[in-house]
Amino acid sequence: MSNKIINLNINGMTCSGCSSHIEKDLNVKDGIVSSIVNHETGKAEFVYDSNKLSNQDVINAVNNVGNYSVIEDIEKEDCCITNAKDYDGKNKFDLIVIGGGSAAFSAAIKAESIGLTTLMVNDGLDFGGTCVNVGCVPSKNLIRAAETAYHATHSNFKGIKPKGVEIDFTQIIKDKKALVSTLQQHKYMDVVSDFKNLTMLKGWAEFVDNKTILVDGKDTYTATNIIIATGATTNIPNIEGLNKVGYLTNVSLFDLEEKPKSLTIMGAGYIGLEIAMAYNRLGVKVRIIEFTDRPLRSQTNDITDVLEAQMKGEGIEILPNFRAIKFEKDGDNTIIHCKCPDGSTTQIIEEGLIVVAIGTKPNTSKLGLENIDLNLTDKGHILVNKKMETNIPNIYAAGDVTNTPPFVYTAAKEGSTAVNNAFSLSKNRVDYTSLPWVVFTDPQIAGAGMDEVEAEKSGIPFEVSKLDLIHVPRALAAQDTRGFIKLIRNTETDKLIGARVIAPEGGELIQQLSMAIKFGITVKDLAESFYPYLTLGEGIKLAAITFGKDVSKLSCCAS
Repeated sequence: MSNKIINLNINGMTCSGCSSHIEKDLNVKDGIVSSIVNHETGKAEFVYDSNKLSNQDVINAVNNVGNYSVIEDIEKEDCCITNAKDYDGKNKFDLIVIGGGSAAFSAAIKAESIGLTTLMVNDGLDFGGTCVNVGCVPSKNLIRAAETAYHATHSNFKGIKPKGVEIDFTQIIKDKKALVSTLQQHKYMDVVSDFKNLTMLKGWAEFVDNKTILVDGKDTYTATNIIIATGATTNIPNIEGLNKVGYLTNVSLFDLEEKPKSLTIMGAGYIGLEIAMAYNRLGVKVRIIEFTDRPLRSQTNDITDVLEAQMKGEGIEILPNFRAIKFEKDGDNTIIHCKCPDGSTTQIIEEGLIVVAIGTKPNTSKLGLENIDLNLTDKGHILVNKKMETNIPNIYAAGDVTNTPPFVYTAAKEGSTAVNNAFSLSKNRVDYTSLPWVVFTDPQIAGAGMDEVEAEKSGIPFEVSKLDLIHVPRALAAQDTRGFIKLIRNTETDKLIGARVIAPEGGELIQQLSMAIKFGITVKDLAESFYPYLTLGEGIKLAAITFGKDVSKLSCCAS
């Protein structure tokens, strides 16, 4: 079977039902392999068997569906796709995806939808990658468990006195493992289980040339295009004695069923902070050593001040401007030699375990990239543009291995974008201007767009509105006024260009603010919209009003 792709512009579609109607009718036509129709853009992509149909046959088939009509057709050049069973050898594919995480699966799903024969080669973490196995899923599960324990012992209301909590740490970890296993199977393996054109292989891939990889030093595989989606792993610092005393990362820590007596966490980025709050609330004594001046150094001081006060109030010890210079064992204890802020040295004794969480590094070192002269950043990330293209025309990259924002949802977008751009004339770009993100501490920290520091560096005329939660009725009713909502607007256009939130469940606000940034919503629009009273979202309205008024002098329902 010789497949071809045709891209069409279709007139007459008004809703998702229209696109579904066309897809349904075309997919039952003999010779149509797959259909992807988007009613919003009016664009469609069809894969068809050129032995059974011509371009005109596909166009006629669309024109015969309802009241729709093709207004322009663009046949994709060099678009021939060969089904796997027709290759001369078993080791030839249209696409090779190196990696097995979110970006890789997204790429495989997109490739299957357009009839590409695909080989996915994965080693290291199991299929599913960081997020489901050792990242987002287990960490947020433990964070929620820890929050349950915390609220069973702490109350914001004087009239409610919690009686305490009994924590079965081993059961919590076992339940976490079961959740990870279930989601890894249902959300990854089962999704691709019936794919006819996908081959999945466990093994380590190394480039021989720009179209050929060697797996485990044995078999070679070739493809027209290759996507690198190998992710990232914990960056282990080169500190004397660290490898000898034994240490954990999130990979090994989350599987530890015996509750540690205590933890010293190296690093106060978002991974270290989420681990610290979760394990502290589950009854583990926690200390953080941070070589910069404060936790979550990427954010402004007002955010980290709120978070640091909360963590210290819960008994977490934070040592900023401390740098570990040597580790050694003393019986069951670990001695950490540190350089102090004033330049002197001290010794810290850890009776429990050491956790390294100082950041991540891209998994590029053993891919044989020197054989293809692929461009990397100074930190070893694969350098890509907004189309996920590298400096080599047929090699793309996606996910944490690249110089793009390291989130599971960006990785998924990048994986599908890479496939589209590798096999289509219509090139898509990934735009991170309004990208939302959340740090799952308590209070949560969330952001989208620029903060005031980034706006100033960009030379944009801006103004900042900062609303403390003490002015938000929902927070007052809940007796929990920790944090604030901060909006950044362009003073020339009044458009929202950035937002930062630190609040209990503050992450639930950020998508609305992200959409406002993306679609050019003005602060005036935000201030004049309706918000349900006694929701945290109402704080967005109040923060918008704060650009021009003192909200402390407004009544509850005033606008």
